[in-house]
Amino acid sequence: MDAAAGHLVTQAIADYLVAKRDVTSYDAIKPRLSHVFEFLEETGRLGVTCDQVDEALIAMFRAWSAKKPVIEGKHARKERERAPGTTEASVRSLAAAINYAHGRHDTPFKAAFTALPPATVSRTPTFRADVKQLAAMFRYCIDPQPSHGETWSDKMRDRQKLHRQNLLRFLQISVATWCRPDAAHDVSTKPERDQWISKARVLQLNPKGRRQTKKYRPSVPVPERMARLLDETSGFFVTVDSVRKAFQAMLDELGLPRDRETGLKLIRRSVAQICRRKIGEERWRQGEIMLGHAKISTSDLYALFDPANLGVALAATTDLISEIEALTPGAFSPLHTGTAPGNIRAVPQRG
Repeated sequence: MDAAAGHLVTQAIADYLVAKRDVTSYDAIKPRLSHVFEFLEETGRLGVTCDQVDEALIAMFRAWSAKKPVIEGKHARKERERAPGTTEASVRSLAAAINYAHGRHDTPFKAAFTALPPATVSRTPTFRADVKQLAAMFRYCIDPQPSHGETWSDKMRDRQKLHRQNLLRFLQISVATWCRPDAAHDVSTKPERDQWISKARVLQLNPKGRRQTKKYRPSVPVPERMARLLDETSGFFVTVDSVRKAFQAMLDELGLPRDRETGLKLIRRSVAQICRRKIGEERWRQGEIMLGHAKISTSDLYALFDPANLGVALAATTDLISEIEALTPGAFSPLHTGTAPGNIRAVPQRG
């Protein structure tokens, strides 16, 4: 038991990362614990053991972390201030790693510190886009305009439209389903993923074989305009791993707030706020189900369309899409360019 008390934190982190390699949250866990490892290395604490990590050491880590900017991008690297919530995510992951080591009997001690609740260290962005601003986002994708002083040929316009195709698809699926950004990137019509049930007009946001997490992915009824787009899709609807850079460029072009107010979740938050007014407070539980904050009781996919289940939320979403289409015709139509086939290479499908 005494020998176990000296289990290194670095080893606990390494073992935990190996154990979590196949879970959906691994890509988030790894950089959080890498940040902890950087702290241990930079401050000469690589020999710290699990039993030595207490509230005092965590306080030192928080102070150190607050001075370390977040580096974004691989090539055009940008720095931004590290938010307290980002630091606390690393604290939370470290506690999980130590508790995992305790569960393996590598150390007799559980984590001797507590991560601060997200509500105390994170500020939810307050900005929400209205219908006109959402419509402007779609217009940015399907009707790109040259910057002041520039002139584009038809071919250049078509190239811009094709370049913004995945951003357009992200907007379409995010508005139609209210889903989180990671789920939007995950939508595929591949039969083996069992997501798009065309006959039922239902999209199962959680693909077959993926374990549900705390961020629950529901099955939702799909408005007809979006359903037609999915019917015409083979494979992933968004064919790139992330549209974050394209989204940020769009925000800059449209003059929308940045400064942590408008990440990819802006669409989800904005749609929820707009549709909440349409649905009404008495039936807002349907909105909570669409968002994955509550679970529906029925397992019958066709029953989702009933007003008692998600029919009211579906009607609100359909109405929102119609409003966007009225302001930006073609927002929920397949992307077409005037360029002859072969002149522009299509974006490759992900595997």
